[in-house]
Amino acid sequence: MDFEHLIKVMRRLALEAGDKIMEIYNAPDFEVKSKSDNSPVTEADEATDALISAGLRAAFPDIPLVTEEQAETHDQSVSTFLIVDPLDGTKEFVQRRGDFTVNIAYVENGVPLRGVVFAPAKGRLFYTLAEGRAVEEIGPDFSKDTVGTQKPITVSVPDNRGLMVVASKSHRDQATDDYIGKYAVKDMRSAGSSLKFCLVATGEADLYPRLGRTMEWDTAAGDAVLRGAGGEMIRFEDHAPFTYGKPGFENPFFIAYAPGVLLVK
Repeated sequence: MDFEHLIKVMRRLALEAGDKIMEIYNAPDFEVKSKSDNSPVTEADEATDALISAGLRAAFPDIPLVTEEQAETHDQSVSTFLIVDPLDGTKEFVQRRGDFTVNIAYVENGVPLRGVVFAPAKGRLFYTLAEGRAVEEIGPDFSKDTVGTQKPITVSVPDNRGLMVVASKSHRDQATDDYIGKYAVKDMRSAGSSLKFCLVATGEADLYPRLGRTMEWDTAAGDAVLRGAGGEMIRFEDHAPFTYGKPGFENPFFIAYAPGVLLVK
């Protein structure tokens, strides 16, 4: 894989998708439908999926593609692939809360090596460079043709006075609160979509536990950014390494964290 070319393509597609999302987001109204699992889907999900998948297939025709909005891609058995969530945080989008992202990642042998997370309403763009290091490109305005100022990001060294914890805005539950309660917590914040990974990656949070259902397209890009910033993501149940290409691309519960955090079981 030519990682320089990969990052250039993923960054451009994420920015183009962000433009399309914001065009629909800022319209007076947009249609919201329900998928078979009763989760919402909007014209923004569908339009950006078409844009990103066409761009990736044209640039990398020999690499399998998995995308949330194309059910036929979910039956593949692959360990090296591109994976896309064209609009992560649809509930945030529908409620006009701004915490939604475009997620594009490249997984090789079960490991998310490279990824881009773009939060268009927040003006925040995170990605891995060709060598794997994670950066945040300084916005809020981004050129598709010229890369702007890149700020290297790295996970925090946790404060001994307590942890900064980030949790889901739309999927918080008692089990999550019970787990967080096992730690000395300095402060809590809620965020939607894969932004939670990026907050750990930048050191704005130390710990992100998820005791709820997610799919690989929800996590791969954020996981790649987190790993590129020195962070880790493990299975909640046994603290085993977190891998991709699982049957149906379904995730177990997980913990994303800065390595200085002393995890409890």
